[in-house]
Amino acid sequence: MTPPRIRQLVIAANSLDTAEKLQDILGLGKPYPDPGVGEFGLKNAVFALGDQFLEVIVPVTPDAPARRFIDRFGEGGYMAIFQTPDIEGVRARGDDMKLRRVWNYDSDEIAASHFHPADVGGAIVSVDEPRPPESWRWGGPDWEGNSVPGAITGMLAQSPKPDDMGLKWATILGTAYLEIRRIETRDGHVNFRQSETPGIPEFHVRVEDKNAALERARAHGVSVTETGFDLAGVTFRVS
Repeated sequence: MTPPRIRQLVIAANSLDTAEKLQDILGLGKPYPDPGVGEFGLKNAVFALGDQFLEVIVPVTPDAPARRFIDRFGEGGYMAIFQTPDIEGVRARGDDMKLRRVWNYDSDEIAASHFHPADVGGAIVSVDEPRPPESWRWGGPDWEGNSVPGAITGMLAQSPKPDDMGLKWATILGTAYLEIRRIETRDGHVNFRQSETPGIPEFHVRVEDKNAALERARAHGVSVTETGFDLAGVTFRVS
């Protein structure tokens, strides 16, 4: 079975100032503002890092689900988008588990399903099948030209019930949930930990020049350690 990929990670923030800071700190290219997110009461900026993506979403309507997330938990990691070669298998497994699909999209370019955060542990999980596999509709038509070298190398998710969360994610993705609270992907580990605040508190990324990125983070006045920086409720572990 083909392992899943971490294709895109999403921050919910109060302002696109977060996107501008992230762009500068990590040395990212031109972002794509996807007009389609207006359906969810959002505006956004999507950055290509290698063939993966970092997205900042900002709610612009009071009833946007991201607005409710921020009001309840604060800014932070909001959604993980995984790539699969078999969207119908993903949907069937989700249906067997009685997990609500809050959004479905099907086109010649890509098929996708979002699973309700309350059902999968406190963060939205989207599983997408791009066609062809190396493409990515959500990155915009020019994402390859705007991409910079680097990668998403892993992430940390948390929930009051981390084993329940991890097992559900693994089952949806058609892979194993390890006893060390981990899912293996082609790109790196998805780790799980216990917390009363659900969400995705850590993004793990690789960039061309880690030290330069941390210096730029210091210039922005955000919290910086030897291993990364904090921005809009997310700790970026940088290598």
